[in-house]
Amino acid sequence: MKLGIVGLPNVGKSTLFNAITKAGAQAENYPFCTIEPNIGVVPVPDPRLDKLAEMYNPEKVTPAFIEFVDIAGLVKGASKGEGLGNKFLSHIREVDAIVHVVRCFEDEEVTHVEGSVDPIRDIEIINLELIFADLESLEKQMVKAQKMAKSGDKQSIEKLQVMEYIKENLEKGIPARNLAFSEEQRNLVRQLFLLTSKPVIYAANISEKDVGVEDLPLVQKVKEYAQKENAQVVVICAKLEEEIVLLDDQEKKAFLQEMGLESSGLDKLVSACYSLLGLISFLTAGPKEVRAWTIKKGTKAPQAAGKIHSDFERGFIKAEVIPYDTLVAVGSYTAAKEKGLVRSEGKDYVIQDGDVVLFRFNV
Repeated sequence: MKLGIVGLPNVGKSTLFNAITKAGAQAENYPFCTIEPNIGVVPVPDPRLDKLAEMYNPEKVTPAFIEFVDIAGLVKGASKGEGLGNKFLSHIREVDAIVHVVRCFEDEEVTHVEGSVDPIRDIEIINLELIFADLESLEKQMVKAQKMAKSGDKQSIEKLQVMEYIKENLEKGIPARNLAFSEEQRNLVRQLFLLTSKPVIYAANISEKDVGVEDLPLVQKVKEYAQKENAQVVVICAKLEEEIVLLDDQEKKAFLQEMGLESSGLDKLVSACYSLLGLISFLTAGPKEVRAWTIKKGTKAPQAAGKIHSDFERGFIKAEVIPYDTLVAVGSYTAAKEKGLVRSEGKDYVIQDGDVVLFRFNV
């Protein structure tokens, strides 16, 4: 799953990405060690793995991970090719969701491309560029759909109706992600590859002196804006995050306590992105490895097994399942088994977040 980090120049996008890349570099268990310079892979914070590691003392612990792509900078006129607009737009089409970094700090030494700090104006500049790009893309696609619809092709007629509905709203400044669709229409929308259909998290980037301060006026504006489109806001200090990722676990814990924070902004952002994409983790545990596996909410047991190995899905017999909390409360898998707390689930079982699973299969 890929998330694209977007934002105007000098909003803290690159600083945040630097923190993400450094965090990714420390994830030694990530299976692909060589990653492109414009991609950062970050482990998803999950305290459950630490507890299972205490119980099983495994050879290695592997977290779930999420991938961030540093999208080229955007300026007004990007949809017409201004700045690195074309590069920005082609890269954003490839991501599953957008992390929109918004500047919520004043700093005379960091110039703003628009001459002043105004988070709502900044958000709207980017949203409008995405809308302009989608309108251009839609118009081209509608020409083809109109020809097909004239021949009586039912799917083309339905697709054209959906496109006209989206176009009408885009012209009013409403992104496709804020529109209501049936499940069938949603499938048609996916085929359009619209930039404004991608879910968004706003990362309100604040200064170091504002960390821990409640009700910051600029952040409040972003939250009010996001509320209108049911989007999440994560408050983050990109400059501070760049420093935090260089600390070891103990130093990080002490530093956060000193700042009065429960977790780092980057950890909050990663968790929020994971949730935004509709992802959950199931867990496997044994002496060789304790691991979190990423699946979409609603995934059934055989497909979850296929995440581990295609043979597990092909030869699926059953899943032996125990919720994480139950396992920890009992103290061991053996004790849970003896108490009859390990359930045997078949092909229709929907895996839940935090399920500790042992798959039985035969190929």
